[in-house]
Amino acid sequence: MLTIGNLAKRTGTKVQTIRYYEQIGLMPEPGRTDGGQRRYREAELDRLSFVRHARQLGFSLEAIRELLDLSDHPGKSCAEADAIARRQLRQVEQRLARLEALRSELTRMVHECSGGQTADCRVLEVLRDHAECLTDHDEIGA
Repeated sequence: MLTIGNLAKRTGTKVQTIRYYEQIGLMPEPGRTDGGQRRYREAELDRLSFVRHARQLGFSLEAIRELLDLSDHPGKSCAEADAIARRQLRQVEQRLARLEALRSELTRMVHECSGGQTADCRVLEVLRDHAECLTDHDEIGA
């Protein structure tokens, strides 16, 4: 049995995050000692490790909830898990495209800057004039 502190250390997760996952139902309510301290089994360690790894891969909490449900029902089709992973991959690819566009715009701004005075600074000029933009700012920040 693990304390919440030990569980946090073993998974690299903050104690507050573990409590939050319990509140929203990603983690089950743990057993408790007579004194009220939380106690976790290997199953909870495995589950939290699963959640942590999924978060590192950028999955939303709702997607993780779906994946956990699939994991809890081993007889279900893997097609649903595959669809969730493919959806995540598309989102990552879209983010990469937006980051590449951002990189291109920043590179262009930096290369066009002559290093003179701020009155003639190309970086500041581009930031003031949205028409100078090569990309859609709303898409970059999304």
